[in-house]
Amino acid sequence: MKPSLRALLLLGSLALAPVSAGAVEPDEILPEASLETRARDISAHLRCMVCQNESIDDSHAPLARDLRLLVRERLKAGDSDAAIFDYLVRRYGDFILLKPPLKAETLALWGAPLIVLIVGAAAIIANMRRREPNALAPKELSEAEAAKLKSALERDQA
Repeated sequence: MKPSLRALLLLGSLALAPVSAGAVEPDEILPEASLETRARDISAHLRCMVCQNESIDDSHAPLARDLRLLVRERLKAGDSDAAIFDYLVRRYGDFILLKPPLKAETLALWGAPLIVLIVGAAAIIANMRRREPNALAPKELSEAEAAKLKSALERDQA
């Protein structure tokens, strides 16, 4: 590998390092590596209630920090991952999950993109059918238009 390419890859890695670190503060990190790994995995699947499109692992909002600390406390207390998810869903509802389960209550959430796609396609098809079949086809010139065109061409050639 060329030294310049190696330097470029190193620079790119260093530039992306803060992005992958997330918003976890050093004082939040658990001393036991296995618990910290579980905490990061759980946090990556929980929605920040303030930012809404970020996981609590990536969010810098104070509520996200509180939720990260809560997850770590529950892990230290010996709760399983499923018990932590269940606790948070009972407390905040399915919205806390970045990928909510498919249930009767969340059916509209999961089906809305498909419904919008179907309605849009139907509108496009209906619009295409309403058009005149030869609307874009060239039409014959009237005698007046043909005479005007002929005089304009003769003028340009002179």
